[in-house]
Amino acid sequence: MTGCARPGQPGRCPITVNAPELTADPYRGFGRIREETPVALGRVADGRNVWIVTRYRDVSFVLTDGRFVNNSRSVPGSTTDHHARSLRWLGLAEDLVPHLSEAITQLDPPDHTRLRRLVARAFSGRRISALRPRVRALTDELVDALPGHAAGGTVDLVEYFAHRLPIAVICELMGVPAEDREMWRAWSEGYTDALRLQRVLTESTAYIRELAERRGAEPTDDLITALVRARSGESGLLSDRELVTMVFHLMVAGHETTSGVIGNSVLALLTHPDQLALLRSEPELMAGAVQELLRWCGSMVFAKPRYATEDVRIAGTLIRRGDTVLPVQGAANHDPRHFPDPERLDVTRPPGTGDTQHVAYSRGPHYCLGARLADQEVEIALRALFGRFPEMELAVPERELTWRPVPGVRQLTRLPVRLGAPAAGAA
Repeated sequence: MTGCARPGQPGRCPITVNAPELTADPYRGFGRIREETPVALGRVADGRNVWIVTRYRDVSFVLTDGRFVNNSRSVPGSTTDHHARSLRWLGLAEDLVPHLSEAITQLDPPDHTRLRRLVARAFSGRRISALRPRVRALTDELVDALPGHAAGGTVDLVEYFAHRLPIAVICELMGVPAEDREMWRAWSEGYTDALRLQRVLTESTAYIRELAERRGAEPTDDLITALVRARSGESGLLSDRELVTMVFHLMVAGHETTSGVIGNSVLALLTHPDQLALLRSEPELMAGAVQELLRWCGSMVFAKPRYATEDVRIAGTLIRRGDTVLPVQGAANHDPRHFPDPERLDVTRPPGTGDTQHVAYSRGPHYCLGARLADQEVEIALRALFGRFPEMELAVPERELTWRPVPGVRQLTRLPVRLGAPAAGAA
C-alpha cells in the first residue's frame, strides 16, 4: 500500500488523517470522505498509510470481523508493533512505551480475553446499577458547587462540571482517594498531549504502584484491590506491569470520553431547544436520548487502527494482509445509508440494538467496557443540570466555542453558560 493515490482517484495523494481541517470539523470532513468513496487511502502522523473506512456497514464489519486485529504483531509473519513504534517516534522513553502499547485496547486474544475478564465484573449491569445513587450524589454535589449557582450566574460547564463528574465517578469505582481526583484529572487531560505525555506517564505510573502497595496491605472494596489480588494470587493472572497499565487506562478512559460526551450533549440540547423541550415534557425519553446524543455528537471520532490478518475486501477494495485500517465511528454514525436523516438530532429516534445501534462505543470484542457507566453518568448529568436550571442558555455565540485540537477527538475546550434562576424548590 504505497504511492500517491486514492482508490478510484489515480494521482491523488493520501488523505492526511491529522490534517487541521479534519481535526477542526471531523464530522463534516470525514462525512465528505464517506460520500466520495467507501474506502479511502490516508496517512497518519508517523508517515504510515492507512485505509480510512467511514460507512456504517464497513465500519461495523472491521470492528467485528476476526480477520482484523488491534495489534500489528498479531498479523501472521509480522514482528513489528506499529503502535510502539509510533510512541518511540514521539520520543517516549522506552520504559514507558509498554504502558501504552500493551494496554488492553491494543491487545488481541488470548491476552485481551484474560485481562478483560479480570475487570468485567466491576462494570457489570448489577455493579453499575448499585453505583447509581453515588453517581447521583456526586452529580448533585458538583451542581451545588457551580460558581454563580445561587445567583443564576455564568459558568464554564466543561471546567466545573463535565471534567469533574467522570473523574469523581471513576475514582470512586477504582478506589482512588477523593483528594487525588484533581491530580488524575490533570493526568487524564495531558494524556493526549504529546509534549506532556512523558511526564503524565512517569508520575501516574509511580502513583499507581504506590497505591497498589497500600491496597495490598490494607484492602478495600474497589477495583484496584481486586487487581492487586489477581496479581498476588497463585494463578498469576496479572503481572505488575499489566496492573499498572490496566489502572492507568481505565482511569483515563473513564474520564476523557465521558467528559466529552457530557459537554457535547449539553451544547447539543441548548442549540436544539425543541429537543430539550421534548425531554422536559417527556422525561422518560432521556435514556434513549443519551443514545441519540452519542450517535450525533459522540466525543470519539475514530477507533483504534485495525490490522488485516489476511487479504480481505471492503466495499470492493482489496485490503492486503498487514495493511492498517482506520474505522471512523463518527462518520458511520452519520451515514444516511443506515440512519434516516442522520444530521437531524432526534431524541425520539429508536436507539436500536445490535447491528442497528450507533458505534460510538465500538463493537465486537473491544466494545467499551464502561458503556453502561457512561450512559448512566450522562443521563444523570443531563437530568440534574436541566432540572436544576431550566433557563440555562449559552453565554457566547455557538461559533465562538472552541474544540480540542486533537485528531480523532471531538471535545469542547470550554462551555460558558448562563445558568438562569434555579428551578422552584432547588437549593
